[in-house]
Amino acid sequence: MATIINADTSDGLKLTSDTSGVIEFQSGGTTKAGVNATGLTGDASQLTALPAGASLSTASGSAPSYSARAWVNFNGTGTVAINAQGNVSSITDNSTGNYTVNFNTAMPDANYAVSLQNTAFSAANIGGNIVIAGTAAGGATLKSTTQLQIQTFANTTGVYDYAEINCIIFR
Repeated sequence: MATIINADTSDGLKLTSDTSGVIEFQSGGTTKAGVNATGLTGDASQLTALPAGASLSTASGSAPSYSARAWVNFNGTGTVAINAQGNVSSITDNSTGNYTVNFNTAMPDANYAVSLQNTAFSAANIGGNIVIAGTAAGGATLKSTTQLQIQTFANTTGVYDYAEINCIIFR
């Protein structure tokens, strides 16, 4: 026996219960799915798939966990090429050390946080910078719901095309 939740076609919802620790979901008296001590049971074709990302949870403790909304690892030298990405459709090479990251799915607004990183191009010039492209007045040149413009710099040469650039968006 089990706890049965049955959507009966003539009498409406019926509930029967015992102490077995098993729950069955029925329609018209036929079990469609269930839960027991080992997990889900029944014909998996009857179950609706979870939306993408619905099962993401790797955090511990009581602080909330927030996932990246977009990320990209790309080669900024020569013909720009995406090595790996999530929610990034393309990278536009605007000029030396200047790129636009284009999102597949728009952000809810432009108030997202950006984490940027690039590789050093030589042992003598470690410590280059990567920033959100901006204006002299301090505002971002292009930071919208669909795009983000970034710039990379080397310590001694100014703007520079790095072989590996990483950009992560949190919101």
